[in-house]
Amino acid sequence: MAKNILYYGDNLEILRNRDYFREESVDLVYLDPPFNSKKNYNVIFPGKEGVEKSEAQLQAFDDTWTWGEDAKRVLNSVTDEGGPVSVTMKAFETLLIDEADGLLAYLTMMAPRLKAMRKVLKPTGSIYLHCDPTASHYLKLLMDAVFGVGHYRNEIVWQRTSAHNDPSQFGRVHDVILFYTKSDSWTWNTQYDEPDKAFFKAHDFQVDDKGRRYRKRDLTAPAHGGQSGQYEWRGIRPPNGRMWSYTEENMKALDEQGKIVYTKTGMPRLKILVDDLKGVPLQDVWSRPSLWLNSAARERLGYPTQKPEALLERIIKASSNEGDVVLDPFCGCGTAIAAAQRLNRRWIGIDITQAAIRVIKEQRLGEKMGLEEGKDYQIIGEPVTVDDAQVLADKDPYQFQWWALGLLGARPEEKKKGADRGIDGRLFFRDEHESGPTKEIILQVKAGRHVSAKDVQALRGAVERDKAAMGVLISMRRPTQPMITEATQAGFYMSPYTQQKYPKIQIVTIEQLLSNWMIDAPQLSQTNVTYRMKRVRSKPSASNRGDDKQGALF
Repeated sequence: MAKNILYYGDNLEILRNRDYFREESVDLVYLDPPFNSKKNYNVIFPGKEGVEKSEAQLQAFDDTWTWGEDAKRVLNSVTDEGGPVSVTMKAFETLLIDEADGLLAYLTMMAPRLKAMRKVLKPTGSIYLHCDPTASHYLKLLMDAVFGVGHYRNEIVWQRTSAHNDPSQFGRVHDVILFYTKSDSWTWNTQYDEPDKAFFKAHDFQVDDKGRRYRKRDLTAPAHGGQSGQYEWRGIRPPNGRMWSYTEENMKALDEQGKIVYTKTGMPRLKILVDDLKGVPLQDVWSRPSLWLNSAARERLGYPTQKPEALLERIIKASSNEGDVVLDPFCGCGTAIAAAQRLNRRWIGIDITQAAIRVIKEQRLGEKMGLEEGKDYQIIGEPVTVDDAQVLADKDPYQFQWWALGLLGARPEEKKKGADRGIDGRLFFRDEHESGPTKEIILQVKAGRHVSAKDVQALRGAVERDKAAMGVLISMRRPTQPMITEATQAGFYMSPYTQQKYPKIQIVTIEQLLSNWMIDAPQLSQTNVTYRMKRVRSKPSASNRGDDKQGALF
């Protein structure tokens, strides 16, 4: 297995593929699956100046689940296997079959995936399932069935924001993270919350003979019955209703280490050195603002449901060590991947949308972390041949369009209701001076088997209507002669600065793009900070640019 891998595809199929995953090969699983929120989530792209937000907000995924024949078939396959998961899903079916909110379909989707995650998890591994309170109680029952009731460790409450206005009810500001282990022996590194600042403002600090500041703490605790902690220590017994907090053996060890001081009455007190403070061991309620992703956070990528890296770093540090493998099977914009990379863990991410793969590749790993595909990580599942591309186009034309535009680094176009405006994506450039006008290249993607001169004509119309500098038609098929003629008749765009001519309408095939073909256009402005078109040449050669008689690249 490569060091770091990003998979594009259905995580269930990938997790079950033994060529990709061996059983018991992963140290830590974190998953932040859709919550069944009944919402559409969009990716927000930068504006054409690379600074302001664009109005284009493209749908990343639809978090709405519906019950139907496909879901029924999956449920039957799960219940036919027998065991605790089968029993649990049958109970869910009885309880939820008449519900109209799709919750049963959602749980049916999750059940086989959780089972697959358990198989790839090492015996010492842990899993953290991130969800919201609308489904957390059902998912906990499902996790109990998959991992065993005895392997439940925590329900972590994460406060994701300070306040929320929810009419006629209490503000909903928290998510739930369910923490389970695969066995009774698991990797664990105690994490500490930062010391309370009020501690350092106290006035009862003392200085020992070595010049170290310290405070004293009670060495007793409420008695819980029995004789535990009821021994005599240096002639002193704990007060009524109290017991010593430590065993007699541990009290001796603390005393030998000089960590016990005594009052005038001989009462022992624990010596807390300021230099030794690690903070308070983390509890199961995480509410510090340092774990919030505010609107001005530099790590924001414009991706829906993005989680803060500090949250993932806390989980990864607690339940893995350097060199361990961290898996996120619903990796979204790659927060877990980024946190694992920074903490020197190996990582594997899986997502079924091109939106996620592209944001991770170009923004998260590329621009923010300086990582290179093929060198620092590998992507598996994206088309690498024309046949692969055709399979994707037949299976999901929308994802094909995302992928094809990504080959040129183009920003996809928002699809609004109403007539198709003939634009699938845009590229931006400046070819006059840094403060000069931003110009556009309009792109269309055609996955169909019947592309004609009418499609080229429609692209010409879109370029003229939007006053764009150029237009590019990305086609699965080689252009016909009428298509080439139509493109040629559009003429040329001339750069005011270089006086260089560029075919105003160009046709490029998927085969060419997979061979690293570069469209013929001016150098992109560096203000396109989010999606730079890395394949564009500033001074194309004549063989690639064509001549005054040719308007199509093919």
